[in-house]
Amino acid sequence: MNERLPKYLKNEILKIKSRKDIFETSKIIKEKELNTVCSSSRCPNLNLCFSNKTATFLILGDKCTRKCPFCNIGFADFQMPVDISEPKKVAFAVKSLNLKHAVITMVTRDDLYDGGAGILIKTVEEIRKTTDCKIIEVLTSDFNGNKKFALETLASGVDIFGHNIETVERLYPIIRPFSSYGRSLDLLKTVKEKNPDIITKSGIMVGLGEEDDEVFQTISDIINNGVEFITIGQYLRPSLRNIPVRRYVPLNMFIEYKKYAKSKGVKNVFSAPLVRSSFGAEKFFKHSA
Repeated sequence: MNERLPKYLKNEILKIKSRKDIFETSKIIKEKELNTVCSSSRCPNLNLCFSNKTATFLILGDKCTRKCPFCNIGFADFQMPVDISEPKKVAFAVKSLNLKHAVITMVTRDDLYDGGAGILIKTVEEIRKTTDCKIIEVLTSDFNGNKKFALETLASGVDIFGHNIETVERLYPIIRPFSSYGRSLDLLKTVKEKNPDIITKSGIMVGLGEEDDEVFQTISDIINNGVEFITIGQYLRPSLRNIPVRRYVPLNMFIEYKKYAKSKGVKNVFSAPLVRSSFGAEKFFKHSA
């Protein structure tokens, strides 16, 4: 990142301390040759999460078939191999880390007929079968608009179904050029209508060139499509290849976003500069250890 960070962001990053648990978590992940969105996306919270023995597992490889300019994950426009042993590897890591709340996300795989849903479903099933994990949260792609695979994932036994909107509708052609704002909202709505008891979740980034009134509209759109939990964080440019930060949103605006979401009836919202879609996921939900 070549932008000058505001003082409050620098202070937050400096709070992150390295601990022995960081290396233990990294060792388990490397041992099974797993990917995490923490590393792939260059998340600023990586050390903090690893030190607490938590990680968001990224399945189906480390390359995506879409080239979103905000994202640090690699791009491939050809068919990529699938590691059929990945579900067992993820379950091993979940068990080794003694996770009670596991978060599984995925790269977008438009090269696969099912968008990768099959491996995601097997991963959920393997965690259920071989670990004591209480809560399984998935953060899915849009499955290229195929609701069948989203609903099959829903039926696999997940507790929380997440899909990120990422940005305001106006910026989709720039920020998510191969995705659709309406399609993503419709996916979330379909999941909630199919199973009203499922917990649904979405997240957005700010600082990409949006106006605050557009953020409020996006929050309303997300809630109106059945989402109960929202994360809002500051976009930070992961590398010089990525789109630059257009603005650093003041702290008071994150508070305003939260107030607005709560006034619209959302159950919970994390809104702060370093919030990411799966950061502190277990704190969203109460469950027994």
